[in-house]
Amino acid sequence: MAGEPQGGLTEYIQHHLTHLIPMNVEKGAFWAVHIDSVSVSLALGVVFCLLFWLKARKATAGVPGRGQAFVEIVLEFVDGQVKDVFHGDRRVLGPLALTVFVWVLLMNAMDLLPVDLLPLITEKFGLGHFRSVPTADINMTFAMSLTVFVLIIFYSFKAKGFGGYMHELFTAPFGANPLLWIPNFLLNVVELLSKPVSLAMRLFGNMYAGELVFMLIAGLFSAGSWVLYGMGIIGYTVWGIFHILIIGIQAFIFMVLTIVYISMAHDHH
Repeated sequence: MAGEPQGGLTEYIQHHLTHLIPMNVEKGAFWAVHIDSVSVSLALGVVFCLLFWLKARKATAGVPGRGQAFVEIVLEFVDGQVKDVFHGDRRVLGPLALTVFVWVLLMNAMDLLPVDLLPLITEKFGLGHFRSVPTADINMTFAMSLTVFVLIIFYSFKAKGFGGYMHELFTAPFGANPLLWIPNFLLNVVELLSKPVSLAMRLFGNMYAGELVFMLIAGLFSAGSWVLYGMGIIGYTVWGIFHILIIGIQAFIFMVLTIVYISMAHDHH
């Protein structure tokens, strides 16, 4: 479950919070690409698309197999959430919501792997430390939330037109009085920017905290005491079971908020 912390628990945690970056890039640099977060998220995205494509390709009208039944349950669940919130054309929003939910769920589920499993493999091959949870990387959560932000802007212009959206930005919520144009605009900009920030920070904060708890528990395994070792096993098991709930809830919240924000973009004040 965990290797022996070198230099104490603090150094062990700090080491596990570092990302795998290109060798010629300085750590902490603004332009550093986190290879571990990007590679894991891309791999999970491919797995998700391939799995659902294979099940859809082999789908039958008769009694479905377990794989097809599982995919149908997920599809019906996501479609039900979209139908409850959004009352327009769901041909784009439905697949988007499905992608968001399953992809975030898979990325969150990487937190259930033993803390030292992937780092042990990558460091043995001389690749450096590898963090396996993309959603515990604020760069990834902000990248996803900014994509949602772009969609919000796009659908705002598409549903209301350029003039209609500009009119809404400057006249809502206090009315069309020219003296209130600036306050209206500032409030709407703050509301607009708060959406991607809240999406990114909520997902990142929960997954980062969960990852830290796993690291703290993992530190008990090398404390040199059988009592602490036993407590570590119990703690790892209990927190892992509880964390399954957090993983699902955070994926669900990210999906629902994406639907809600895009639905709000279609609505007129």
